[in-house]
This record gives sequence, C-alpha cells and structure tokens, in this order.
Amino acid sequence: MDIANSVYFISGGASGLGEAAARRLVAGGAAGVAIADLNLEAASSLASELGDAALAVRVDVQNSDEISAGMETVIARFGRLDAAINCAGIGWAERTLDRENKAASIENYRRVININLVGTFDVTRIAATHIAKNEPNESGERGVIVLTASLAAYDGQIGQAAYSASKGGIVGMTLPLSRDLAAVGIRVVTVAPGLIDTPIYDTMPEGLKERLAATPVFPKRLGLPDEYAHLVQAILENGYLNGETIRLDAALRMAPK
Repeated sequence: MDIANSVYFISGGASGLGEAAARRLVAGGAAGVAIADLNLEAASSLASELGDAALAVRVDVQNSDEISAGMETVIARFGRLDAAINCAGIGWAERTLDRENKAASIENYRRVININLVGTFDVTRIAATHIAKNEPNESGERGVIVLTASLAAYDGQIGQAAYSASKGGIVGMTLPLSRDLAAVGIRVVTVAPGLIDTPIYDTMPEGLKERLAATPVFPKRLGLPDEYAHLVQAILENGYLNGETIRLDAALRMAPK
C-alpha cells in the first residue's frame, strides 16, 4: 500500500499512539485520515491542525452503530477506506484478590475486555466490509488492518489480569483474522508496544517515569509515539507482512511488578 492517496480510519486517534499515526500519515500524503475518538473535542482540534486531509469523528468502540456511522462519514468525505488502525483502548490494574481477600470487580474486567478486545474486533470486522469493496492492486491486496496489543500480552504484571487478557486476545486473533480476510485481499498485522512515552506517564508519581525508562535492554529510554507510527507505516507499505505480531519494546521483558 502506498501511504499517499490512501484513506485511513484510526480508532483512538486523538492522542498518544493514534495521534502519532495520524500525524505521520498526513505528513506522508494520505488522501484522508479519520481521527475517530470518544473525545470529539480533542479529535477536532487535531484534525484542524492537520488540515483538509484529516476528519474528526466521534466513535465509542463499544458501540457498533457509532463505528459504522463513523466509517460511513469517512467514505462520504473521501470516497473509500483503505486501512484501519486500532489504537483505542484503556489500561487497568487490579489484583484478583486485594489485601483483605476481596475479589476483583467483574464489571471492571468486562469493561477492559469490551473496549480493548471486543472493540478492536468490531472496528476490524466493520472496516473489512468497506475495504473489501476496493479494487485490488497487482498483488491482490485491497487494504490493511493494524491492531495494537502490548508487551503485557506476554509479560503481564501483578494486577494486569484484565489488561493482559485483552491484549493477549488481540495477539491470539491476529493469525485467524489474516486467514479469514485473505479471501478479500486484506492483510492483518499487530504491533505490541512496550513502554511508549504517551501522556499517561505524566500523571505518574515523581521519579517513576525515569525508573521505567531505565528498564528496556537497549536503548535505555521510553519509546517515542512516532516510533510506533513509523512501524505502522512500514506495515502498511510492506505487502509481505501478514498475520504477525511485532514487539516494539527495546527487548524489554517485564518483571512481575
């Protein structure tokens, strides 16, 4: 896929990894980039900054109707959809039993799974119905879907049962999704980021961000959001990448806590 002249739908596109992907795609000459986010104000602000190639749409990935409406809006504006990039998600930490042996909230567990895992599948399946309508290129490709997991899919820490399950589910469905969608020429690839320097770290206790930055093997720093976006670009452009999860974590393997 050529970055230029293609149209993209980015869930969770108003901040963090999604924002970085939107910025890189617009800079690369994208015909259209839909910044789909629950926070319409932030999405609109970013779209205004990026110019005519960007479009803000309010989308809650827990709501299939909003996902469908958002994609229809994108197609009405830009005429097509070539790729979906799944960045919407939430973090959560809660031990299975607390210090008083009280069980974790099942409602919180379901919410994390519903947003991170079910929401990713919902965006993927709806996007695929539109991408499948494209004319194939010389390799038979009609488009690409990028999923975002986490190193927690492999190295979940204490309190991350829900989050790790949601991200592990994304890793687990990558290959079957790529097999399902091969019939219509859609590639599916997952990125599993490590510690990426997004605004979430700005709210942490003093000194914690610096300690976390020292944990990767090399380089000894947090990853940059644009390094995630750069990998997304490579996935879009490299037509032989399919059905794979790529760790982006500077060789980090997380300790239990």
